Amino acid sequence: MNWLTKLPGYRRTPYGFEVRLLRMLPSVLLAGTVLPAALAGLGRLLFNQGTAGEIEHQIQTFDFVMIGLGIFIWTAVLTVGIGCIIVWLMKGPAYVADGFDVSHSDKPKV
Repeated sequence: MNWLTKLPGYRRTPYGFEVRLLRMLPSVLLAGTVLPAALAGLGRLLFNQGTAGEIEHQIQTFDFVMIGLGIFIWTAVLTVGIGCIIVWLMKGPAYVADGFDVSHSDKPKV
């Protein structure tokens, strides 16, 4: 039995928005990494009001928020990428899934 038998007469569905999204994901991932890092660096220049302990606390809190934002963006890019790949694969050629006869196909049990 050939496992990769394509269905006869099947036409491939043209690619759509999922391919455009897949092409955008590397730039979104890069921007989602560089922007929070740049904002964390900028935060060191902007947080200068208060005592040394208060400034350190503000900078550390802002750094944690930027790390969380970066991880959130990475997770979102991974999730969208997996979804795009699934849609892309589903639009590929159709294959014969099951060529076996079902014993009760003409008389289903109720």
